[in-house]
Amino acid sequence: MRHFFETFFATLKEQRWDDHRYYHHSRINQSLHLLSALSFIAAYGLMFSDPAMAALLAWLVSMVTRQSGHFFFEPKGYDEVNQATHEHKEEIKVGYNLRRKVVLMAIWALSPAVLYFNPTLFGIFEMHQNNEEFMRHVGLIWLYLGFGGLLFRTFHLFYLFDVQTGVVWATKIITDPFHDVKLYYKAPFYLLRGQLIDPMGLDPENHKHA
Repeated sequence: MRHFFETFFATLKEQRWDDHRYYHHSRINQSLHLLSALSFIAAYGLMFSDPAMAALLAWLVSMVTRQSGHFFFEPKGYDEVNQATHEHKEEIKVGYNLRRKVVLMAIWALSPAVLYFNPTLFGIFEMHQNNEEFMRHVGLIWLYLGFGGLLFRTFHLFYLFDVQTGVVWATKIITDPFHDVKLYYKAPFYLLRGQLIDPMGLDPENHKHA
């Protein structure tokens, strides 16, 4: 059991460090991740009282800001810091790479249209009576889409690697908002000083070269 926890936390640390050094060079991206993390934490709290609204907050604010940072601001050229091409990083990405994110975000964006043309979603919902009820139904769809996306990739990692890799990745995703606040709370200040790219090179947790 002790060995399991040692390897579990070592793998979690490695996944977090790889995610940071490969995919968070841009200070704009880091700042958007900070905003995303804070809104995700708020959504976590709201989940206990209003799951539908929590999902709306998580997808409309947290996910949009987070993925906008990756798609529009993160450099896609050769990574001099890690001596890796963008294509190589996408190939070895443990979680959702940009191609998989496009699929997930497309499903997210199209789901309200499906509900609009099929208001009961094949009998799952009662017919909405107003716009607020419609949005709450959208929120519930997005809530299950989020859980489904998490479980799908977790089980996929079981198949590709092993159970521990999948469980570690799921743990990382769930705890990322808290870890992102720790990592990127200074990013807006660097951005205001005109630093668009993080010089990287240092492990943000151990303060040593990776």
